[in-house]
Amino acid sequence: MPQETVKQTKNIQSRPPVVVVLGHVDHGKSSILEAVKDFKITAKESGGITQHIGAYEVEHEGKKITFIDTPGHEAFSIMRYRGAKAADIAILVVAAEEGIKPQTKESIIHIKKSGIPMIVAINKIDKPEADPEKVKRELFKQDVVVESMGGKIPAIETSAKTKKGISELLGLILLVAEIEGLHGDLTKKGEGAVIEAYLDSQRGPTATLLLRDGILRLGDIIATVSTFGKIKILEDFQGKSLKQALPSQPIIVIGFENAPCVGEEFKIQPDIVSAERYVFKKTSKMEKRDVLLVEEGKTALNLILKADVSGSLEAIRQVLKGLPQERVVLRILKSEVGEINESDIKLAKSAKARILGFRVKTNYIASRLIERENIGVRTFEVIYEIVQAVRQLMEKKIEPTKVRIDLGKLKILIVFKTEKNRQIVGGRIVEGEVKKGVKIEVFREEEKIGTGKLVHLQKNKKDIEKAGKGNEVGILYEGSGRIEKGDILAFYTEERKKGEL
Repeated sequence: MPQETVKQTKNIQSRPPVVVVLGHVDHGKSSILEAVKDFKITAKESGGITQHIGAYEVEHEGKKITFIDTPGHEAFSIMRYRGAKAADIAILVVAAEEGIKPQTKESIIHIKKSGIPMIVAINKIDKPEADPEKVKRELFKQDVVVESMGGKIPAIETSAKTKKGISELLGLILLVAEIEGLHGDLTKKGEGAVIEAYLDSQRGPTATLLLRDGILRLGDIIATVSTFGKIKILEDFQGKSLKQALPSQPIIVIGFENAPCVGEEFKIQPDIVSAERYVFKKTSKMEKRDVLLVEEGKTALNLILKADVSGSLEAIRQVLKGLPQERVVLRILKSEVGEINESDIKLAKSAKARILGFRVKTNYIASRLIERENIGVRTFEVIYEIVQAVRQLMEKKIEPTKVRIDLGKLKILIVFKTEKNRQIVGGRIVEGEVKKGVKIEVFREEEKIGTGKLVHLQKNKKDIEKAGKGNEVGILYEGSGRIEKGDILAFYTEERKKGEL
């Protein structure tokens, strides 16, 4: 065999598959990730993991699998939005007793757009009401045809609770990965994507990177579109020190000037000067792209976002971008990782902005300023609740509209008394009902001749609150126009309907 071929074979090696787990809320995405972790990582091995880092590795049948530990299509969307290849294989989790739900459909769309293979995990199979065949039929309607129904998409029944099917699921992942022929080139400089990032109070900006190809070494200079740095500390997902990392490996890196954004791609640079130039060039393009002008006639809601980690921040930003902005424009003036501080309060005051915090605290000085300046600040623990709150704030900026509700009609049989702008008349209700205090339109031969209101309503000379079709009643009308025998009175109310996006 020629020497060059041997070198090529030695340097291009198969790499572990990178897996993302998607599906509807409460269908067991997190539970499956935890079940895999419990099944394959012992307490002793996982003891070094003190916080969520966004990805981890397991070993099954002597082969490794990397899981992106950020369940939910938001995180997956962010990576694709930023141009990073998020994963090699997607697991679609569907609850066996509930079937297809809105987020299941969204997840299917995301997986299809990404173009990666799908494995269906029909979860919660331990529940008495579980009906996997029904789930398969519902999937068929979404153009997801599993193997047992003549399709090509593998499906497996699982229970995160009892661990049923977890080992088989891992085996299936490895089989799909083998078919895909995943490889990494060890001669290349390391490149990949940011999975998670946060500011560690002791170690500084910390990022979890997923190495897609090549080798990353301690001391390498790396850059994303927003920041750069020299790798001072390189660790595996359990916090063990490394000198180098291989393709598909999730790694913790310390050395960035600032915490990078989730989904950004990173590349090795020859030196610090080149890294600075790379960031400046990319950032300039982003700033030009992200300038947001409010059209004349529209209103804007200014926001300042603070979150615990970069992943949360990016997920919130992307979900908020999905809100309708035809009537109210959403402007995110500032989005940062870290506690709510005095500079946030000052910006909120000058820009008339709302501050939204996700799993963060407010420092002492900022708390005092909030009380003094009466700044709107709210903190949340769930992303969905932030979205709902922002939607409500946007809707408050929309002027309410008046909605007319038609109640009924009355035909005038007799006019008892007429004085200035008041008349006492009698008639029969020919449609719907009549209520005391409602508004009235007067029609003569289908032409509107006056408007007013119903002051008093009587039946058999007794005051009543309302009457229905067929009843003969007397009313005290106050308004414009002169009512005559044969006229039709139309009764209605008006309600102020709050603005909707």
